[in-house]
Amino acid sequence: MSEEPGRPDERDRPQPPDPGAATQPVDLGQTRPLQPPPGGPFPPPAGQAYPPPPGGPFTPAPVEAGGGDGPGPHTPSSSSPGQSASQGAGPQMSAAHGAAPGPATAGSAGVRGTRSGSLVAAVIGGALAVALIAGVFGGLTGALVASRSTRGGSGPLPVPVPGSTARDKGSVAGIAAEALPGVVTIKVKGADSTGTGSGFVLKPEGYILTNNHVVAGAAQGGTITVEFSNGTTEAARIVGRDASYDLAVIKVGRTGLPVLPLGASSSVVVGDPVIAVGAPLGLDSTVTSGIVSALNRPVTPGGEAGDQSFINAIQTDAAINPGNSGGPLLDMSGRVIGINSAIAQVPGSGAGNGSGNIGVGFAIPSDQARKTADQLISTGKASHPVIGVMLDTTYEGNGVRIATAARGGSDPVTKGGPADKAGLKAGDIILKLDGRTILGADQFIVGIRAKSVGDTVELTVRRGGADRTVRMTLQAATD
Repeated sequence: MSEEPGRPDERDRPQPPDPGAATQPVDLGQTRPLQPPPGGPFPPPAGQAYPPPPGGPFTPAPVEAGGGDGPGPHTPSSSSPGQSASQGAGPQMSAAHGAAPGPATAGSAGVRGTRSGSLVAAVIGGALAVALIAGVFGGLTGALVASRSTRGGSGPLPVPVPGSTARDKGSVAGIAAEALPGVVTIKVKGADSTGTGSGFVLKPEGYILTNNHVVAGAAQGGTITVEFSNGTTEAARIVGRDASYDLAVIKVGRTGLPVLPLGASSSVVVGDPVIAVGAPLGLDSTVTSGIVSALNRPVTPGGEAGDQSFINAIQTDAAINPGNSGGPLLDMSGRVIGINSAIAQVPGSGAGNGSGNIGVGFAIPSDQARKTADQLISTGKASHPVIGVMLDTTYEGNGVRIATAARGGSDPVTKGGPADKAGLKAGDIILKLDGRTILGADQFIVGIRAKSVGDTVELTVRRGGADRTVRMTLQAATD
């Protein structure tokens, strides 16, 4: 578990920034507001000027008046901005021209020019001071606002943008919405055990397809309860089951149930996206997705009382766990292309060790499920195609070998069976089935069981170092 954060220390709380960290403080004592001269606004009367700021580099100079006590000459250099020399011809200009030329006139103009520069410098200095002060207070205000925002405010949260739960029918969400009403959770209580699995509605009259190993515990006097996606439940009974194909059909007393359509597993290719629906670990209405990882995987999971199943399986990486058994594997059209049945486990781990999905799950192809379900509904049992031979399970070479001696009262080659009619004998080695190389006994059995009674198969057989091809028609196994 991750540690919970402790209460933040006061030192960790956001603090307003130090104004002096970025800007030097402004000493208001070193500035002075500009004041208009006594008795009037700008500009000052002739013969008067603003005193320079104390401590400045400017030195006041006497203003000389032309012709005694009268006002000093107003030269063109001191005319106000926007006033041309011709516009300045007037009394002041007359006084200026009437004054004695020389140092006084030149000195007067020079002083006014200097003082005018002093005025501009003072104005700019004041503006800079105000800007600096505004910057400091602006920074402080921003810091306080940020601090308050960090600590939380009293304003309302943003209004969420309106959304929609509508999804495209071809999306995982759209397919799941259509499929879930037809998927059920199956709870089984046997004489000495209980379990949970999955299933789906096969016919609206209440027929539900699932795995044999899901309901086998209730075959001898147990109970089966079906829970629908809306939370309602219904008791169910076994219509028929087959351990070899690991399929079973059960029935509830309801009609008008939503049916999941069966697709053609023969059209599935590696890489197709798929969706698994079921109740893994008892979590009903669970949806996972993935792809078809491989086809024609020979899978032989064991069932109750040592029953062996032979599945020519679809392999998928969609998450499948205990409890998913019997649930549908859907294509992106919402059709059932497989019945989830088994998962691979890490070597050395058992069911009691909590081993779950590792990305390798297996489903019974829908083509096989359709044939078997029809038989179970019609007769309560399924037929199994065979060629009529007994295999040598100790053989370790290429292909599979027909046993060399009788076992359990049965001959290696059944008299009158398909293999006997095709001329096969004890000790023959079968290398290929319909052109595919045989790697072991399980693969060969699964390949034959994937066919239908009456199908014709082609075998490549080796005898005494010579290979030959034979054809035969499959027959139904006899119990």
